[in-house]
Amino acid sequence: MEMTQTHRLPVPQQVAWEALNDTALLQHCIPGCESIEPDGENAYLLSMTAAVGPVKAKFKGRMALQDIQAPDSYTIAFDGQGGAAGFGKGTAKVRLDPDGDETVLSYTVQAQVGGKIAQIGSRLVDGAARKMADTFFTRFSEAVSGGQQPADGAAGEPLAGESNQATAAGEQAGEQAGEQAGEQTKRKRSWTAWISKS
Repeated sequence: MEMTQTHRLPVPQQVAWEALNDTALLQHCIPGCESIEPDGENAYLLSMTAAVGPVKAKFKGRMALQDIQAPDSYTIAFDGQGGAAGFGKGTAKVRLDPDGDETVLSYTVQAQVGGKIAQIGSRLVDGAARKMADTFFTRFSEAVSGGQQPADGAAGEPLAGESNQATAAGEQAGEQAGEQAGEQTKRKRSWTAWISKS
């Protein structure tokens, strides 16, 4: 199976990169994901429930991030086992390209499946994979853009010291840096609030 898609995210490249490396955020965005736990450097153990046609099973697997070129791209190598339901393994090449204040995320997945899942047929498998991807990116885009903004107050404030440092510097560059840091802090807090509400 091979799948290539492109999605536009309404946030700068650095914000999108940080979100893609936030395991708590990813866990809430991946359909059926129950846990993502560290397993060595740039590697994680995953547990998730997925349905492909009539086959529904709990999968346990491992993913490792390779060829990391922050904040532009990385490759995810994954391998999951679903018992009698079968297995899935492959790679996903993910790339982020800045486009003004937005980011274009593109990826190419190459995967193999075996067991009962493979017997279902490629059309059902491809359809299920695309549905999962669409659900993930809908949730991910909503989260990083602050689709469910927290109530006004602490969540919208920059960290203590960021605005003070910018003011003390009294320089335009310093103020811009402080504003960017505050904006990233605000976005990070808004997607943390999104996670807690979901």
